[in-house]
Amino acid sequence: MVSQTTSEVHPTMGVKIFSAGVAACLADIITFPLDTAKVRLQIQGEGQNSSTIRYKGVLGTITTLAKTEGLPKLYSGLPAGIQRQISFASLRIGLYDTVQEYFSSGRETPPTLANRISAGLMTGGVAVFIGQPTEVVKVRLQAQSHLHGIKPRYTGTYNAYRIIATTESLSTLWKGTTPNLMRNVIINCTELVTYDLMKGALVNNKIMADDVPCHLLSAFVAGFCTTLLASPADVVKTRFINSLPGQYPSVPNCAMTMLTKEGPSAFFKGFVPSFLRLASWNVIMFVCFEQLKKELMKSRQTVDCTT
Repeated sequence: MVSQTTSEVHPTMGVKIFSAGVAACLADIITFPLDTAKVRLQIQGEGQNSSTIRYKGVLGTITTLAKTEGLPKLYSGLPAGIQRQISFASLRIGLYDTVQEYFSSGRETPPTLANRISAGLMTGGVAVFIGQPTEVVKVRLQAQSHLHGIKPRYTGTYNAYRIIATTESLSTLWKGTTPNLMRNVIINCTELVTYDLMKGALVNNKIMADDVPCHLLSAFVAGFCTTLLASPADVVKTRFINSLPGQYPSVPNCAMTMLTKEGPSAFFKGFVPSFLRLASWNVIMFVCFEQLKKELMKSRQTVDCTT
């Protein structure tokens, strides 16, 4: 993504932010059922969310949800998910190059690993604080079920924002910021840095050209590494955000409760859908991101030439 080996005209910051936002939204729409399956698997076994229905595997969870709650349930929370990508992914991905260049300013050598990690930490952290309310609403809508006579807490995205802010507190919209910050700092650094390094190695060593196959392979590897490192923080984040008031006094308490009641494996619940979702999300997002940047810069060059 940030390798500067083949592009003659570097995309502007505006082009990067716009391309990242559009590509992330497209990736979210396509992979959202996997995200919903991941959330359901992550909260399975939680005392107050237990159900007679047990989800088994990715396809099993998706099939069970479709049969018992209807196909639309697989996309419950999608509007909040799109809002999240617009406010979150566009910044953490679109600003990554610019922040990395800032840390590398004054040096003619390629960015160091420390520069890349620092850029990932900064853009990921800022994006979390801005996009956290959309994360809270998305997870709660994905987790709620209308089965067994249970009345859903929320009827829609904007209803969820209103009810959370008025019945719990405005600050609840930032509930789970700490585990989400941990998760997204890990994801942002691992995802962007791994993609960056993988793509650079393939292109600079002339193994592959800076084109779609290279972007696809780099994104897939980044997705696996990211899922492996981020899974524990992701599960804790989901459990804490979805919990009822007072269920967990703090994030560490949520993690310890999971450990003592369900064992270490609880931190990797939903790993397969998480990987499938992150890998496919990364592939779709990075490929679209790279192509959008190229096409937008070509259009800009054409306009400049004609004027």
